[in-house]
Amino acid sequence: MHPTRRAFLAATAPALLAAPGKTTIAIDRDAFVLNGKPTYAGRQYEGMKIEGLLMNTRMVQGIFDDENPETAVRWKYPDTGKWDAERNTREFLAAMPEWRKHGVLGFTICLQGGSPEGYSKAQPWHNSAIRADGTLKPAYMKRLQKILDRADALGMVPIVSIFYFGQDQRLSGDAAARRAVEETVGWLLDKGYRNLLLEVANECDNRSYDIDVIKAPRIHELIDLAKSVTRGGRRLLTGASFNGNRVPTANVVKASDFVIMHGNGVTHPPRIREMVDLVRKVEGYRPMPVLFNEDDHFDFDKPVNNMMQAIGGYASWGYFDPGKNDYSDGYQCPPVRWGLNTERKKAFFELSRKVTGAA
Repeated sequence: MHPTRRAFLAATAPALLAAPGKTTIAIDRDAFVLNGKPTYAGRQYEGMKIEGLLMNTRMVQGIFDDENPETAVRWKYPDTGKWDAERNTREFLAAMPEWRKHGVLGFTICLQGGSPEGYSKAQPWHNSAIRADGTLKPAYMKRLQKILDRADALGMVPIVSIFYFGQDQRLSGDAAARRAVEETVGWLLDKGYRNLLLEVANECDNRSYDIDVIKAPRIHELIDLAKSVTRGGRRLLTGASFNGNRVPTANVVKASDFVIMHGNGVTHPPRIREMVDLVRKVEGYRPMPVLFNEDDHFDFDKPVNNMMQAIGGYASWGYFDPGKNDYSDGYQCPPVRWGLNTERKKAFFELSRKVTGAA
């Protein structure tokens, strides 16, 4: 066994096995290991290695709420005429087994959500599980716990994201951001979850971030901070993502346990494979998983698409379907229908089923 692999597994796996919970995630060089075995063990698809990858979706609004009464009315359900955060989480929970049945093992969920309009410049709504001082809000965390508990029971891997640009201004500054990282990681570890990956910030190089320590030049400070929080020798596998079509910088690659990239805006699929090749040449890279957890390019009926290019480069891929606010389309715009209710959703999940060999 490679010395680096032996050291890493020694630091994570034994401690993980000692914690409560059903599902565990670990890393063996560039592969994800689920419950002691590579994901999709032995699986290949059209000559491409699938074993060790993590098919995933962007489902960041699972605990969404809006504390701004002037904008909360935008997300009302058509049958009730009002927004309901608890209903949103209940319907998320009900849909999870269907995702898992199609071989989708991972999903990203964020404490500050994502733009409920799909893409936005101004973000007047207030969706944050984090108070101004960096402490956590119980109502949001109760909803998150329900989702994480269900994922653990289903053998799924949540990618828990902390910060989202446009909502980071809800925090008072760098000290609050650090506290939010410490409290979030401590909460997750205290609950005994062993099946989580941590994304400290969504698209840390986005120019809309206000807090300096969350921005790309310094985000490695928060990655290192998250890794330093332990319980009984356990810690979370941690990284941070970059804007679509961007290759992470050396400071982030060096600090991370796995590389997170986004394929948004990549309309020429071979560029996805190029991004994978380029990040493996970044200073500080060593054998580690490369994972896309957001990509709004589809074409699932075509032989060449972003998903297939990622897999061909041995990188995990994540489906992002922004949609619109009409309770019928996409996964990011509340009120969300979390099931497979559109042709595009069905096309992705069916291709995932074929690729992963899910029953």
